[in-house]
Amino acid sequence: MSDVVLFELLKCSNGKHIGIATLNSEKSLNALSHNMVKSLYPKLKSWQQDDNIVAVVLQGTGSKAFCAGGDVVHLYHNLPNQQGDSAPDVEAFFTDEYKLDFLIHTFEKPFIVWGHGIVMGGGLGLMVGGSHRIVTENTKIAMPEISIGLYPDVGATYFLNKMPDNCGLFLGLTGATMNAADAIYTNLADNFITNDKKSEFIMKLIMINWCESLALNHQRVSHLLHDLEEKCMVHIPGSNVKKHQTLISELTSADTLGEIVEAIKSKEIDDQWFNKAQKSLSHGSPVSAQLTYRQLQEGKDMTLADCFRLELGISTKCSEFGEFKEGVRALLIEKDNKPSWKYPSVEAVAEQDIEWFFSPQWADVEHPLATLGK
Repeated sequence: MSDVVLFELLKCSNGKHIGIATLNSEKSLNALSHNMVKSLYPKLKSWQQDDNIVAVVLQGTGSKAFCAGGDVVHLYHNLPNQQGDSAPDVEAFFTDEYKLDFLIHTFEKPFIVWGHGIVMGGGLGLMVGGSHRIVTENTKIAMPEISIGLYPDVGATYFLNKMPDNCGLFLGLTGATMNAADAIYTNLADNFITNDKKSEFIMKLIMINWCESLALNHQRVSHLLHDLEEKCMVHIPGSNVKKHQTLISELTSADTLGEIVEAIKSKEIDDQWFNKAQKSLSHGSPVSAQLTYRQLQEGKDMTLADCFRLELGISTKCSEFGEFKEGVRALLIEKDNKPSWKYPSVEAVAEQDIEWFFSPQWADVEHPLATLGK
């Protein structure tokens, strides 16, 4: 199990250590497997409790991806053949994944994520919780779950709601791709540093005068990143999300999802980024769109822990409903790109189906994430 994540301790100039965790599945673009999750969680817990370790760096092996998402192909083979049947292995994966994500969000020591290359779905769940989130000139972020009959999970109920005016809803519905500048604008990342500065960053990280104060250690990492960022800003791309912010706010201002979807799809605009977002929405699952819309409404005032509890219920039911299995089949298994969605449009989705996704699956004390944040 351990070889799917590589662990290393770097000795600092003052005798302390930095923990380096590397997702190690380059062929799959470091897709997050259950074995990765089960390897990372106990190691990060032990590093958090070890006074000799002052900071953690999480990265991906290879040059193409930090983490291209959850290993949904493996999940597909554990989904039931009959709609309505349970999928215990899939539930176990989501449970453990959300525990890991929450641990990163609440990690007390500096938790640095080098988000180079592709960062999607489950990969974003790992990155967004870090205290210092770095994006590079090749960072490509998306939550494209609408294309596979799922919905933006891994804490997206929380972090999509923290984005500028309705950007979270637009990005969740369209799966639109974000670059480094978009990530910083939407609060998914903190610093832009070109990937060729990575070795210099690690070297200077080792030289920090680490101390007993968590606040000072966080501050020193922030200062280091700020100094490196100043040398790199000339290379940062323009933000598509910021460029289209006024339009996004306008198109998502309607009172119903049907009106919002129609406004986005029918907007006539000659813009490659926006047109690709329109196409993803048009071809995506109407059930996924309804789930995304509802989750963001439900989660507006929820704590992070409650958002993860909500998502585990939805994700478990997605494994039973059939839409997720059909989406993965069409995109990644048979690759015909012709999913047979249950409903032809968001307006046609039965209200009782969506209500079922959000109805409590466990009593509070029996919830698999009952103790999260407590």
